[in-house]
Amino acid sequence: MKLLVNGIIIVCLLCCISSPSYALGAPSKGRDYYEARNEIVWEVPTENKVIALTFDDGPDPVETTEILEILKQYNAKATFFVIGNRVERFPHIVQAEMLSGHEIANHTFYHSYFNRQRSDTLLLQELTKTSDAIFKATGLRPTLFRPPGGYYSEKMVNAIRGAGYQIILWSWHQDTEDWKAPPVAKIVNKVLNNARNGDIVLFHDHVEGKSSTPAALKQIMPELARRGYTFVTVSELLQYKEKQSHRP
Repeated sequence: MKLLVNGIIIVCLLCCISSPSYALGAPSKGRDYYEARNEIVWEVPTENKVIALTFDDGPDPVETTEILEILKQYNAKATFFVIGNRVERFPHIVQAEMLSGHEIANHTFYHSYFNRQRSDTLLLQELTKTSDAIFKATGLRPTLFRPPGGYYSEKMVNAIRGAGYQIILWSWHQDTEDWKAPPVAKIVNKVLNNARNGDIVLFHDHVEGKSSTPAALKQIMPELARRGYTFVTVSELLQYKEKQSHRP
């Protein structure tokens, strides 16, 4: 009897560890619950060949600038989830993003991980400070938020939604893990082998050490363009979801 109980515990733990929602720090309510209520967006299934490239943790005076040049070559629009304290340090980079037609979104002020133990009051303070920094740099306030690490909880979702933000995560099959600075080919294969209509792809435009992302984008962008994809901001991608919901 004791062995059976231990066996059940072990099985349960393994199930939790292998679940993407557990890795994201999710509460007991799963992805289907939040997607149905439009409280969190992972991707937007659509028949249209559109894809949203997103970049976290910037701005970075070197990496972001290089990425902006690559995006420009393909008339691609992207969404940058920026860190507030970096916006204060490099406001001209955020201005360049905006002037190039890209979308600026909130990724907290200090890249704090807000799991279930962290205060929602502190989270809202970081959201406000980042929004203020973005407004000072661009004259615009963000409406999208991505929690660092993808951590969310019911309480946190309610607080963020109450502050007027749409929560955006990413397609589970499009997490490039480029923050680890893997070989360029690994990033390229991850994106190209899994590309689907309506994907939200997770990149980073600030990586400690040498980043592989710009070099990977130089291979990813022409191939996706060849396949007929249009590169849109997350807000533009969300419009496809609204169009589908209004179909007769």
